Amino acid sequence: MLKNKTNIKHIVFALIGLVILNLISNTIYKRFDLTKDQRYTLSITTKDIINSVEAPLIIDVFLEGELPSEFRLLQTETKQLIEEFQVLNSLVKVNYINPLEDETTRERNIQELRKSGLEPYINSNKTSGKVTQELIFGWAFASYKGNTQKIPLFKKSLTTDLQTQIANSIQQLEYHFADGFNKITKQKSKKIAILKGNGQLADINIADFLTTIQPYYNIGPFTLDSVASNPQKTLNDLNKYDLIISAKPTKPFSEEEKLVLDQYTMNGGKSIWLTEAMVMDKDSLYNASGSSVTIARDLNLNDFFFQYGVRINQNLVKDLYSAPITLAVGEGNNTQFQPIQWQYSPLATANIENPISNNIDLVKFDFASQIDTLKNNISKTVLLQTSGRSKLEGALQTVSLASVTQQPDEDSYNKAPQNLAVLLEGRFNSVYKNRILPFKVNNFKEAGSATKMVVISDGDVIKNEVSRNRPIQLGFDQFTGRTYGNKEFLLNTVNYLLDDTGLINIRSKNIEIAFLNSDKIESNKLNWQLLNIALPLVLLGVFGFGFNYFRKRKYSK
Repeated sequence: MLKNKTNIKHIVFALIGLVILNLISNTIYKRFDLTKDQRYTLSITTKDIINSVEAPLIIDVFLEGELPSEFRLLQTETKQLIEEFQVLNSLVKVNYINPLEDETTRERNIQELRKSGLEPYINSNKTSGKVTQELIFGWAFASYKGNTQKIPLFKKSLTTDLQTQIANSIQQLEYHFADGFNKITKQKSKKIAILKGNGQLADINIADFLTTIQPYYNIGPFTLDSVASNPQKTLNDLNKYDLIISAKPTKPFSEEEKLVLDQYTMNGGKSIWLTEAMVMDKDSLYNASGSSVTIARDLNLNDFFFQYGVRINQNLVKDLYSAPITLAVGEGNNTQFQPIQWQYSPLATANIENPISNNIDLVKFDFASQIDTLKNNISKTVLLQTSGRSKLEGALQTVSLASVTQQPDEDSYNKAPQNLAVLLEGRFNSVYKNRILPFKVNNFKEAGSATKMVVISDGDVIKNEVSRNRPIQLGFDQFTGRTYGNKEFLLNTVNYLLDDTGLINIRSKNIEIAFLNSDKIESNKLNWQLLNIALPLVLLGVFGFGFNYFRKRKYSK
C-alpha cells in the first residue's frame, strides 16, 4: 500500500513538472544556430527591418516543384531563412507557389512572370544519358502596404558553374530579402545629385542606372552653371545633397566650380567620379570610317584628384582578358554581326575583400585609363583591376577597328594588373589650402569632415546602350546575350557610400556550402546502389537464415 502511494506521488510530481516545463517553454522560446558559419543568425540590420514591419508582409516564393538537387538546397535555405523572419515577426506571411504545376495555366503563368521581370533559369539535365530542359523560377515577390518588390533567389552568372552560382545565391539570400524589404518598408531620406553642365552623359544614357537607384534614394539633376553668377548659393544648395555623381564629363571644370565641389567634399559630401583622361569611344570609331586618334582630355581636375590621393593617367589600358566588340562582317545580304575580341574593353576583376565589389560579375570597361594611388593621409582601396596580361598606350595613337583582324602580340601584354576603380576614405585636405580662392567662401574649410569618394577611370561603366530610343539594361550586351556586373557594382558603390542601414555589410557574410560531386555519383552509381539496397537485403537474409538455423538447432534437441 505504501509502495503504491509512493508511485502515485512520483507520477503526480512528474505531471506537475511537465506542466511547468511546458509553460516555461511557451513563455521562453529560443533558437540556437549551431552552424559553423552562423548562416541562420540574422544580422542586426535585417532584424531592425523585420521588427519595423507594422502590417502583413506577404512573401510569394516561386521556387517550388520538382527541382534538381542544387536548387533543392537553395529551396531549403530559402525556407529556413523565411522561418527566421517569421519567428522574429508574426506579421511575415509566406506562400509557396509552383507556377508550372497546372498544365492548363502553365504558359499563362510563365508569360505573366516574365512580364513582371522574373526571367526563369533554363536548366539542362544530362543525367542518365538523356538531355532535358526545365524552367526554374528562382524568384520571390514581397508585398507590403500596397507596394511590391521582386526578390532574386538565384544569382545567375555566365562565368561560373551551377554549383558556384547556387553557393553565391545562398550567400546573398539574406541580403536580397533585406534589400527588398527595405525598399518597400522604409521611407527614402538620402538625396543624390546628378551633376550637369560639364558635358556629362545624357539622361537616356544613364536611365537604367537611375531606375535602379530610384527605389532607394531621392534623385535630382544639379547644374553647376549658376556658379558663375552666385557660387555661394550654389555651394549651399549642393550641400543639401548626400552624394554627387559626375558621369563622364567632357568639358573642363572652372576654378569656381572646383572650389564648390572641393568645399562640398570638405563638408562631408560623398561623390562618385566616372571620368576619362582620353578622348576616345566606340561611337567615334563607328562615325570615323573605323579609325581615330587618341587625344588627351583635360578636365582641369588633375590637381583636384592629386590632392585627394589619386592620379588618372593619360593613357589607355589594353587587356587580353577583354570583352568582344560586335562588328558587321561580310557584304550585302551576307552581312552578319559577329563578336570579336577587343582589347580596349578590359573585363575588370573585383576586390573580394570589400563589400562593394565582393561577389559580383566582371565589370566591363571601354577605353579606360590607369589610376595611380598617391601617398597621403587618405585610405585607398582598389575596387577593380585588369588582369595581369595588360599593356598601356599613350596619346596620339591610332585606334582602328581593323585591328581586330590581327593577332595581338601577347608578349607585349606583360604589365601587372592596372587600377581602374579606387575607393578613398578619410578626412580630405582642401585643394585650395594655402591658395588664393577663386571667390570668397563663407566658413572656408582647409580640412574636411570624414567622407568617402570613388574614382572610376571610365565613364562608359555607367552608360547603358540605347535601342529604338529606349535604354537597354546596364551591362547587357544585346549581341552576345551576356550581362556584366556594371549595374551591381555601381549600386553597391552608392549603397556603400550612403548606407545608413548596414545593408551593404550583409554582402560580406560568408557561407560554406558542401555539394556532392555529380560526376562521381554518376560513375559510381552502381556501387552506391549495391551498397544501399543490395547489401542491407543480403545482411537481412544472412541474419534471418542464421536466426532460423540456431533456433531449430536449439529446440530440436
